[in-house]
Amino acid sequence: MSSFVLRHASSDDMKAVAQLHRHVRRTCLPYLPELHTPQEDLAFFEGHVFPSSTIRLAENEGRLIGFAVSKQDWLDHLYVDPTWHGRGVGLALLTAARQDAQELNLWTFQANLQARRFYESYGFRLVELTDGSGNEERTPDAHYQWTRHQAG
Repeated sequence: MSSFVLRHASSDDMKAVAQLHRHVRRTCLPYLPELHTPQEDLAFFEGHVFPSSTIRLAENEGRLIGFAVSKQDWLDHLYVDPTWHGRGVGLALLTAARQDAQELNLWTFQANLQARRFYESYGFRLVELTDGSGNEERTPDAHYQWTRHQAG
């Protein structure tokens, strides 16, 4: 089994992050509408995500296989290449994101049962279910929260 390493992202990683984001959404979340072009995805990461967030990458032999984006007490993105699911990449990224946090919140789609099971198995508690009217996909979602004092 191949191994992977974690590191912090730099601006040079932006294109690869945007591409992996698109790939995982298309592959694992086919029920979501495709609202943006690849160029718009890149502009989003360039203009909104990279300047204001902590971004951790997982790599195997120099190839991006996962990333986590956190800002304050929110985990805004955690995406892992589907060929790497079940191999500890997501947990390693989540652990790194929680390392210095007292609390971490996130949104995931209600239909994303794999993600919901993953987060619940690592101490996240369901806070709220919505009809999706607050997200751009207009798809029902779920708010989860982890706190250090609850999870230990």
